[in-house]
Amino acid sequence: MDSVNSVSVIVFVVLWSSSHSALSVQPRIRLSHKELRELNRTWVFQGSGLSLPPQTMLLDEAHERLYVGTRNTLYSLSLDRVNHQHREIVWASSEAQVEDCLMKGREKSECANYIKVLQQYNGTHLLACGTGAFNPLCATVRIGHTAQAWQFELEEQSVQSGRGRCPYNHNSPVTSTLHRGELYVGLYSDYWENDAALCRINNHSYTRTERDDRQQLNEPKFIGSMVIPDNDDRDDDKVYFFFTEREVDAEGANKAVYTRVGRVCANDQGGQRMLVNRWSSFLKTRLICSVAGPNGIATHFDDLVDVFLLKNKDKKNPEIFGLFRTTSSVFQGYAVCMYYMDDVRAVFNGQFAHRERPEHHWSPYEGWVPFPRPGSCASKVNGGEFSGSKDFPDEVLRFVRSHPAMFSPVLPVYRRPVLLQTEPGGRRLTQMAVDRVQAQDGHYHVLYIGTDDSVVLKVITIYNTDTDTIEEVLLEELQVFKVPVPINEIIISAKRQQLYVGSEVGVAQIKLHQCNLYGFDCADCCLARDPYCAWDGLTCSPYYPAGVYTKSRRFRRQDVRHGNAVQLCNGLQIDGVQFQGVEERQVYGVEGNSTLLECTPRSLQARVLWYIQRGQR
Repeated sequence: MDSVNSVSVIVFVVLWSSSHSALSVQPRIRLSHKELRELNRTWVFQGSGLSLPPQTMLLDEAHERLYVGTRNTLYSLSLDRVNHQHREIVWASSEAQVEDCLMKGREKSECANYIKVLQQYNGTHLLACGTGAFNPLCATVRIGHTAQAWQFELEEQSVQSGRGRCPYNHNSPVTSTLHRGELYVGLYSDYWENDAALCRINNHSYTRTERDDRQQLNEPKFIGSMVIPDNDDRDDDKVYFFFTEREVDAEGANKAVYTRVGRVCANDQGGQRMLVNRWSSFLKTRLICSVAGPNGIATHFDDLVDVFLLKNKDKKNPEIFGLFRTTSSVFQGYAVCMYYMDDVRAVFNGQFAHRERPEHHWSPYEGWVPFPRPGSCASKVNGGEFSGSKDFPDEVLRFVRSHPAMFSPVLPVYRRPVLLQTEPGGRRLTQMAVDRVQAQDGHYHVLYIGTDDSVVLKVITIYNTDTDTIEEVLLEELQVFKVPVPINEIIISAKRQQLYVGSEVGVAQIKLHQCNLYGFDCADCCLARDPYCAWDGLTCSPYYPAGVYTKSRRFRRQDVRHGNAVQLCNGLQIDGVQFQGVEERQVYGVEGNSTLLECTPRSLQARVLWYIQRGQR
C-alpha cells in the first residue's frame, strides 16, 4: 500500500521590480475596454454623427464642463459623466466657403471648419477659432456664469477673421494660451504653411516673430505654451512656447531636429524705430533629453511629442514634463524628461550663443551686453527705467535680433529621463498628463501616457538617492476605446480624480484609480505600490493624508517606495484577528504520484514561489 504524506505548502506571491530605467512590459493590472465599462470606471461620449475627432479640448472646473472642438461642432460635456446631458453648437463652413475651398484644389474632407483654438476668454465666454474651409474664423461662445451651466451659445455677431489666430489646415500644428484678454499663439499663419510665427493678438496690436528669419524659427512644430510668472511683478510675466525645429548648419542646410523652449515678455510691444510690431524680447534655448551610453556617446530624444506643465501652489515654479522620441530611422524609442523652472530661468539668464560667421561653430558670447539685458521686460523688478519696450535703446533691439538663442541647453532633473521605452517594435506614445500624489512615504508623480492603440499607461517613477537610479513601475494598462486608435488628447482633473481622453472615435472619462481591483488582502494592496491606495485594515481603499482619515481607517498600510508587504502585513493584528502576509495551505498526496498545486497570482508582474515543509510519516 502506498503511504500518504502530509505536506505543508507555503505560497509566496512576489512582485518583480525593475531598478534600471526601462519601462516594464507587464502592468500590475491590465483592463480591456469591456472590463472598464463593467467596472463603471469609464464613460465614453461618441458625438452625434461624424463630427469627431476632437481637435482641441478645454477643462472648465468652475462651470463643471469639458469643452471639445471638433469638425464643424463644439461640444459642452459634463465633468461628472461625459456621455450624459451634453450640449452642442454646429459651426460648419457655409456652402460658399466650401465651394471656394474646392475651387482651390482641396479635398472635400479638408473643406470643413475644424475648431483648433479653444480658450477661456473670461468668466462668461470662450474664444473659439476654426479653419473655416481654409479661411480661418474666430468667435466668442457664451457659457454664462457658473450658475448657468446649461448656457452654450455661439454669438453670431462676434464672428471675425481668424487669420493669425488659427491655421488654415486642420493638420497644421498650433498652440495657444490666453492671458489678460490677449491670445498668444504659435502657428503657420499663411495658406501654404510657409510663414511660421509666434504671435500675440488683441484688439489694438499684432506682435510676432520676424518673417523669414531662420535664426528665430526654422520649420517649427508647435507643441505647447503657457504664461509663467517670474515673480510678483505682473509686468515681468513671460510666455513660454515649446516647439521643435530644424537646426541650420554652417552652409545654411537643415540638419537635426531639436526641441526648443522659447519665451517672450507678455507686455512686449515691440520697438519704436526697429522691430516694429515684432518681439523685442524673443529668446530660445534647447531642451535636452538623453541617455548616456556605455561608450560615452549619448542617445538623444530630440523630437518633442507632448509637454505637460504640472502646476504647484507656487505658480512661479511648475514642473515641466516632456514626452520625447528619437529621430533615428534605425532606433525608435521614447522618453519622459522632467525640468525645473529654476533651471530654465538660469539658462535664459546665462550666456547668449554667438557665431562669428556662418561657417563657424556656435560659442558663448563674451562681448559687451547692452542695458537693459536683451530679452528682459520693462518692469519695476528690472529697475523701472523704461515704461515699455518701445523705449528700449536701439542697441538692445539689434542685439536681441542677432542673438535670439542661448548658448547653454536646459538639462533635465537627475540628468536623465524619468521614463524610457526602448522596446523594438513597441507601441507609439502620443500624449501625456501627470498627477502629483501624496502617499504615506512621500510625494509621487503618476504619469498617464496615451498610445497609438487606445491604451493609457499609468506609471510611477521612483528616484533612489542612495543608488542614483530611477525605478519605473507600470501600475495599469487601460484600453480606453474599443477599437485601436491613437489617443490625441489627455486632460487630467486632479480635483475630480478623473482623466479625460480624446481620440477619433470619441471622448472618454476614466477614474484615476480603483483600489479594490488590487485584491482583498493586505499583501496584495501593499505590493501594488499605487500611491492612491492603502490597506485600511479591511480592504484596499483610497489613501487619505493624515487628518483626513477617520478612526475606523487608522490601520493604514502603504509602502510605495519598496512594496514591502512582508514587513507591513505579516503578523498584522486588527481587532484581535491575526493577519498573515503569506498564504499557507495543507496538501495531501500519494507518494510517487503528482499533485497539482494551483495558484494564479493577481498581478501580471508577479511570480509564485512554492516552499515545501515535509510532514512526519
